Amino acid sequence: MGRKSAKIAAKKGAADRAKSQVYTKALHDVATAVKSGGGDPDTNFLLKIALERCKKFNVPKDNIDRAIKRGLGGDGEGYSDITYEGYGAGGVGVFVEASTNNTTRTAANVRSYFNKCNGSLGKDGCLQFIFDRKAVFIVPKGELDEEEFTLEMIDVGAEDIDTTEEGNFEVMGPMESFGDIQTKLQEMNITPEEANLQRIPNNFKSVDEETYTQIEKLIGLLEDDEDVVGVYHNLEGEE
Repeated sequence: MGRKSAKIAAKKGAADRAKSQVYTKALHDVATAVKSGGGDPDTNFLLKIALERCKKFNVPKDNIDRAIKRGLGGDGEGYSDITYEGYGAGGVGVFVEASTNNTTRTAANVRSYFNKCNGSLGKDGCLQFIFDRKAVFIVPKGELDEEEFTLEMIDVGAEDIDTTEEGNFEVMGPMESFGDIQTKLQEMNITPEEANLQRIPNNFKSVDEETYTQIEKLIGLLEDDEDVVGVYHNLEGEE
């Protein structure tokens, strides 16, 4: 294979992995929403959001149907949500969320990724002082009045309302405010593009270039794993 062909293949491989990650997260959100609120998007606001996200990323209908079935408990595969906490090179905190039907396989894979990149898995709770769990909503601006919308969100517990690079509102608040913010958006007839709980770092770790490369490799390995649905870290200078 020539150099040009190799570059094209590498770019295609990276694009395929990125698409797979988007699908995995979107389908996990569908299954989780169904599990908590049933399979009817007309009565399950979170499912409605998850399905709109799948539509946005052209997730195949068969995959969506399987995710709904899984959420209803009808796939017979026994998926479980599980988390892993550890440190990458240079002491960077890395928090992993996974959804798996084989916890032994997933744990072994995650441990191997940390080991390959000069990191190590820690005990549950070892990163609790680094990450805060926050409610995060991405809301299309549309014709919304920014000041009025901000006040409405603050009234129901939001701590921070920012604007994303895409020009949407990012509403963030304590984990406990998730339900109140969700209800207020429903009352305002607003369907957010995303609505979930995220682990937000409250401090960041600065590292040298070599260590930075090791952390990037670890994050890449984790995100490429089909069982992993979320990776959070406190590496400075990396989103």
